[in-house]
Amino acid sequence: MGTIIAVVSGKGGTGKTSFTASVGIALAEMGYRTLALDCDITLRNLDMALGLSDSTTMDFSDVLAGRCSLDEAVAQHRKYTKLELLAAPLSGHNEGFDVDRMKALGREIREKYDFCLVDAPAGLGHGFLLATAIADRAVVITTADPTALRDAQRTVSALRQFPTGKLHLVVNRVQTKMLKALHTTIDDAMDTAGAPLLGVVPEDSDVPLAIGRGIPLRDCNYFAQQAYDNIAKRLSGKRVPLMKVYPLMKK
Repeated sequence: MGTIIAVVSGKGGTGKTSFTASVGIALAEMGYRTLALDCDITLRNLDMALGLSDSTTMDFSDVLAGRCSLDEAVAQHRKYTKLELLAAPLSGHNEGFDVDRMKALGREIREKYDFCLVDAPAGLGHGFLLATAIADRAVVITTADPTALRDAQRTVSALRQFPTGKLHLVVNRVQTKMLKALHTTIDDAMDTAGAPLLGVVPEDSDVPLAIGRGIPLRDCNYFAQQAYDNIAKRLSGKRVPLMKVYPLMKK
């Protein structure tokens, strides 16, 4: 039985979609059959982050409506063949999607995949509720700036249905200069958000370049991917230490 992980954030711009794509590819490279599910209705970008733009003709709304099966809707990655994408619809109001049907889809996903990462829309709206309703675990993505941490704290508070050990925090796009300027540390970020730390990812200028070119970060001259690989190992249950971000920071 597989595990569904909702990837959420209190605000946009935290790198949630890049996280979903990069950790999804890392899990697939470890041999796990992985599904990346885009739940950001009308604003989907996960296909671009995975290098799968225009690779899907169906989306999860077609599966919910019975217009096609799950197998017919997913797109297999051409390079990372253990990874598949289930896209979000490009149009429609997410309030029209039924939570019970979404839960039924979640049960089918658990039977077919080892891991499913759900890229939820930013904020706490209906798309967030759909993503978290089917999830076994949740990862809150934040940056270290005060406004993002405040939003992360609110998001964590909205996820109290997840028991201890099933709710995690990732501090993304970390810059040592910014931390020093704010007189803060990663421990301070954890205390503010109120969730245990799963990983820290350094700021990497290759991330927007990769998305702009429509290719996965792993295929670039990257260094943030090392942090994503570490997080994937920790999510899979491997006992590896938390990767320190500072040795990875670009000069």
